[in-house]
Amino acid sequence: MANHKSAEKRARQTIKRTERNRFYRTRLKNLTKAVRVAVANNDKEAALVALKDVNKSFHSFVSKGFLKKETASRKVSRLAKLVNTLAA
Repeated sequence: MANHKSAEKRARQTIKRTERNRFYRTRLKNLTKAVRVAVANNDKEAALVALKDVNKSFHSFVSKGFLKKETASRKVSRLAKLVNTLAA
């Protein structure tokens, strides 16, 4: 247990940050899964809509500091490549 005022504040901040990061992590997984499911079902329109959501959300996570820019770009790129396999 925290004994100082500053330590109590850090404990509160850690709890808040942990909850926020858990939300982002779950959202990231669900968005990615939506794209993969659409591709598995050969539904190009749904895959494109899901990919658009992924792109927007991932780069929003970058601006919030949850993801690095390169990581977001790499993940979006790989999902885009997956969606493009439907066109062929």
